Amino acid sequence: MKKKKIFVAVTNDISTDYRVHKICNYLISKNFDITVYGRVLPNTIAVERAYKIVRKKHFFNNNFLFYAEFNIRLFFYLIFRKYQYILSNDLDTLPACFFVSKIKSTDLVYDSHELFSEGPELQGRKFVQGFWRKLEDFFLPKIKKSYTVSQSIVDFYNDKYQNKMGLLRNIPLKQDHVEIEEVTFPTKSRTILYQGVLNPGRGLKPMIQALKFIDNLDLIIIGYGKVEEDLKTFVAEQNMDNRVHFLGRVPREKLFNYTKKATLGMVLEQPLGLSFQYSLPNKLFDYIHAEIPIIAGNLIEIARIVNEYKVGVLVDDYSPETIAKSIHTLLNDKTLLLEIKENQQKAKEILCWEIESKKLDNYFK
Repeated sequence: MKKKKIFVAVTNDISTDYRVHKICNYLISKNFDITVYGRVLPNTIAVERAYKIVRKKHFFNNNFLFYAEFNIRLFFYLIFRKYQYILSNDLDTLPACFFVSKIKSTDLVYDSHELFSEGPELQGRKFVQGFWRKLEDFFLPKIKKSYTVSQSIVDFYNDKYQNKMGLLRNIPLKQDHVEIEEVTFPTKSRTILYQGVLNPGRGLKPMIQALKFIDNLDLIIIGYGKVEEDLKTFVAEQNMDNRVHFLGRVPREKLFNYTKKATLGMVLEQPLGLSFQYSLPNKLFDYIHAEIPIIAGNLIEIARIVNEYKVGVLVDDYSPETIAKSIHTLLNDKTLLLEIKENQQKAKEILCWEIESKKLDNYFK
């Protein structure tokens, strides 16, 4: 029997898009033939995957010109090829995917990784934010198959568009590592870990300042992004070079080796727009699977997981003193630390991709 073909569109270079990678591997296990289409970035690395990867180099790499170029090129790539499904990831890939799906009568599935039009980088930019909102207003009511990453985003879109969006959280596999190796941190102190994209609103500056109120605790930062150099400058200004350690980009298949070495994990996303308020960061689940206690901001989806599974503590606000006090309380309560570890051992059997991924069967037959 000939395999059905699924075309997957992303605007990144695929190498660090763990959600798309897991989805593609699941669909391969269901006997689909997968092609992922992305782009070449300045720091793109070669990857070997079980699915075909197409990466295009663009003339423009940001702002409106990039999105226009990307969608025009994507449209002409798709229009001359035959697929049974098109999987569009986020609003920036949707125009080309939508129009080709209509022209060729191809099943379209939409995966919204965030509340795109309410992202923190759009706050205060009325024209740009209005443009993305108009795109959502046009496309989302017309899409019959869609899902997103948190219940709050599901509710937001369903209330606005009555589009019956589904929920597919970005949760790790139980065995979330391919390559097991011994790793070390550049410090002998206890550690609190941030892993993920280095963008505004991740709570890193308050955390860096909180270290001044805590002895024998260093911050490990794994990842890269637009505020990396700004953070390094801030660390120097705060005279914290010896307590904040940047490890840079770590391949996903090696990341878990580092995660499980940390003393604590931080999920201090700040409420910069509805996208962040409704977010459910991957690292929250990574920390649960690594069985390290969590210090988290009191945002609705993050708080829902922390409270339901009792896997960490929430901070009341983002002042360095409050963050430091919450960390002190947690580290000095051995009974609480033991309870959290036991709760995480139970939670990771429920909050795992092996269970969550089965929801995909509702979209790809």
